[in-house]
Amino acid sequence: MRTIAFLARWFAAVTAAGAALRAAEPDADYSREMEAWRNARVTQLTKPDGWLTLIGLHFLTAGENTVGSAADNAVVLAKGPAHIGTLTMAEDGRVKAVFEPGLGVKVNGEEVLASNLKDDSHGPSDVVTTGTLAILVIDRGGKKALRVKDSEAERRTGFLGIDYFPIDPGWRIEADWVAFEKPREVPIHNIIGNVSSAMILGKAVFTREGHTIELLPIQDDPEGVLFFVISDRTSGLETYGAARFLYAAPPVAGKVLLDFNKAQNPPCAFTPYATCPLPPKENQLPIAVNAGEKKYRGRTD
Repeated sequence: MRTIAFLARWFAAVTAAGAALRAAEPDADYSREMEAWRNARVTQLTKPDGWLTLIGLHFLTAGENTVGSAADNAVVLAKGPAHIGTLTMAEDGRVKAVFEPGLGVKVNGEEVLASNLKDDSHGPSDVVTTGTLAILVIDRGGKKALRVKDSEAERRTGFLGIDYFPIDPGWRIEADWVAFEKPREVPIHNIIGNVSSAMILGKAVFTREGHTIELLPIQDDPEGVLFFVISDRTSGLETYGAARFLYAAPPVAGKVLLDFNKAQNPPCAFTPYATCPLPPKENQLPIAVNAGEKKYRGRTD
């Protein structure tokens, strides 16, 4: 009788588990939505000026910085003309460029021999192009650097695609949105050691596996998209070690939909020349998020 009772309980448990698994299978509409999202994600990542095109990150020093692929430059590029020109950084951080004639260098699509270059601290950077190269001035923690892209970079031309966990609707979580009475300033570290402050307007709260999880999103606009930088128990194992990114629509009626099937690798998972943010302690989940993108299996150095 004990054996029969045990088998009955075992069969019931297996049946319940099977039902739970079946319940977690995506329906056709959601599968199509995820397929479209994944295709758009790869298209964005592999575009001619996307993250896979990065071939360099070079910090500028005050005064003159000669730029080109020749070894006698202050900034030696991995590719391009031997001598592109000279970038002079003033004490206030402004950068002026003077280019070598005959190279057809363009700034924002217009051929020039000299130009003041705007960085990304107050909007998009000016884009310097020559051949397959694109060069931008960026600001990181008050320091100016050149971000260099090549549309024919090996990481782009040899991209191996993205691996994913199976789509699981159980990881589409409706979280409570708790708005703060006053915005909170939270320090955000990045992968190269810089620290910047982010204004946090509220938090997304949900319960999973007995844990109450409170995620802090970066939100530039009270009506804008929520941007979460997260890590979890899969980080460094199945997924990229530093972080993954998750975007969500603004809260509606006190709720936020978090779809962890859309958790994505940051740019620094594909290239060493990105400066990705790291998750604040609140966003380091004590559970394994077996959803979304897995660690990239291609070249990352």
